[in-house]
Amino acid sequence: MIERTMTVDGATWTASISGRVTLYDKDELSVVFARRDEHGKVVRRVSRFSPLGAKRRSEALAELSDAEMITLFRQSQPDWTSPELDYARG
Repeated sequence: MIERTMTVDGATWTASISGRVTLYDKDELSVVFARRDEHGKVVRRVSRFSPLGAKRRSEALAELSDAEMITLFRQSQPDWTSPELDYARG
Protein backbone atom coordinates (compact mmCIF):
# COMPACT_ATOMS: atom_id res chain seq x y z
CA MET A 1 0.00 0.00 0.00
CA ILE A 2 1.30 3.43 -0.90
CA GLU A 3 1.73 6.15 1.71
CA ARG A 4 2.39 9.79 1.00
CA THR A 5 3.75 12.41 3.35
CA MET A 6 2.78 16.06 3.21
CA THR A 7 3.02 19.19 5.36
CA VAL A 8 -0.07 21.29 5.98
CA ASP A 9 0.05 24.39 8.19
CA GLY A 10 3.36 23.24 9.68
CA ALA A 11 2.16 19.74 10.62
CA THR A 12 3.37 16.61 8.84
CA TRP A 13 0.64 14.18 7.81
CA THR A 14 0.77 10.77 6.13
CA ALA A 15 -1.92 9.89 3.63
CA SER A 16 -2.99 6.37 2.68
CA ILE A 17 -6.01 4.68 1.15
CA SER A 18 -8.59 3.37 3.60
CA GLY A 19 -8.97 -0.40 3.79
CA ARG A 20 -12.74 -0.11 3.70
CA VAL A 21 -14.35 -1.12 0.42
CA THR A 22 -17.73 0.34 -0.50
CA LEU A 23 -20.24 -0.18 -3.25
CA TYR A 24 -18.43 2.54 -5.21
CA ASP A 25 -14.97 0.92 -4.88
CA LYS A 26 -13.73 1.87 -8.35
CA ASP A 27 -15.46 5.26 -8.46
CA GLU A 28 -14.78 6.64 -5.00
CA LEU A 29 -11.83 6.10 -2.68
CA SER A 30 -11.26 7.15 0.91
CA VAL A 31 -7.96 8.69 1.95
CA VAL A 32 -6.94 8.60 5.61
CA PHE A 33 -4.66 11.40 6.84
CA ALA A 34 -2.82 10.70 10.11
CA ARG A 35 -0.30 12.41 12.38
CA ARG A 36 0.76 12.32 16.02
CA ASP A 37 -0.08 15.33 18.16
CA GLU A 38 2.18 16.83 20.82
CA HIS A 39 0.96 14.21 23.34
CA GLY A 40 1.66 11.25 21.05
CA LYS A 41 -2.02 10.65 20.26
CA VAL A 42 -2.85 9.74 16.66
CA VAL A 43 -5.04 12.34 14.95
CA ARG A 44 -6.84 11.08 11.84
CA ARG A 45 -9.00 12.66 9.18
CA VAL A 46 -10.77 11.13 6.16
CA SER A 47 -11.64 12.47 2.75
CA ARG A 48 -13.15 10.83 -0.33
CA PHE A 49 -12.24 11.42 -3.93
CA SER A 50 -13.04 10.08 -7.38
CA PRO A 51 -9.93 9.21 -9.36
CA LEU A 52 -9.83 10.60 -12.88
CA GLY A 53 -6.94 8.47 -14.17
CA ALA A 54 -5.92 5.13 -12.71
CA LYS A 55 -8.62 3.05 -11.11
CA ARG A 56 -6.25 0.99 -8.95
CA ARG A 57 -6.37 2.44 -5.47
CA SER A 58 -2.63 2.86 -4.88
CA GLU A 59 -2.02 4.27 -8.36
CA ALA A 60 -4.87 6.76 -7.97
CA LEU A 61 -3.32 8.13 -4.77
CA ALA A 62 0.13 8.30 -6.34
CA GLU A 63 -1.23 10.30 -9.32
CA LEU A 64 -2.52 13.15 -7.15
CA SER A 65 -0.39 16.29 -7.19
CA ASP A 66 0.74 17.93 -3.95
CA ALA A 67 -1.81 20.71 -4.46
CA GLU A 68 -4.60 18.15 -4.97
CA MET A 69 -3.52 16.34 -1.79
CA ILE A 70 -3.71 19.57 0.21
CA THR A 71 -7.14 20.33 -1.26
CA LEU A 72 -8.28 16.84 -0.31
CA PHE A 73 -6.95 17.35 3.21
CA ARG A 74 -8.79 20.65 3.58
CA GLN A 75 -12.04 18.86 2.65
CA SER A 76 -11.44 16.02 5.12
CA GLN A 77 -13.55 15.20 8.14
CA PRO A 78 -12.52 14.12 11.66
CA ASP A 79 -12.25 10.39 12.40
CA TRP A 80 -15.24 10.38 14.75
CA THR A 81 -17.55 11.39 11.88
CA SER A 82 -16.30 8.72 9.49
CA PRO A 83 -17.57 5.17 8.91
CA GLU A 84 -14.16 4.30 7.39
CA LEU A 85 -12.63 4.68 10.84
CA ASP A 86 -15.61 3.18 12.70
CA TYR A 87 -16.65 6.56 14.08
CA ALA A 88 -13.59 6.61 16.35
CA ARG A 89 -13.92 8.64 19.52
CA GLY A 90 -10.86 10.47 20.75
